[in-house]
Amino acid sequence: MPARTARTAWNGTFKEGSGQVEMSSSGVGTYDVSFPARAADDANGVTSPEELLAASHSSCFTMAFTNELGAAGGTPEQIEVTAEVTLGPDPAGGLYISKSALTVRGFATGVDEAGFKAAAEAAKVGCPISKALTGVGEITLDVTFEG
Repeated sequence: MPARTARTAWNGTFKEGSGQVEMSSSGVGTYDVSFPARAADDANGVTSPEELLAASHSSCFTMAFTNELGAAGGTPEQIEVTAEVTLGPDPAGGLYISKSALTVRGFATGVDEAGFKAAAEAAKVGCPISKALTGVGEITLDVTFEG
């Protein structure tokens, strides 16, 4: 499997500086990052490591989930996954990712609600990004079967 690369160029201090993160492997874009935007309620068009992690978690989970549904005999018809990643104070000092909350809505033919939810639970455990997030305080899963 190939490796993927992102690059960040930064100017200034941690709290006042800013930078740009570039999706180098895909070339899909370069995005502004800064700690003030990271810590603010409104990001104002500036991304953060937490938003990028949420994108990684939701997309990875969705791929793992559709794979689990297929293995259970289901065909994904409509799936929407949201990941909300929370940055919080680390009890040991500094900051850490305190939570990644996955929300799943959708349906698949060939599986009932129990099978849909079981596939989601298996994907939560098996998704490579979930595995990488073992240091996160909590990973939650909220599943709604709309079939």
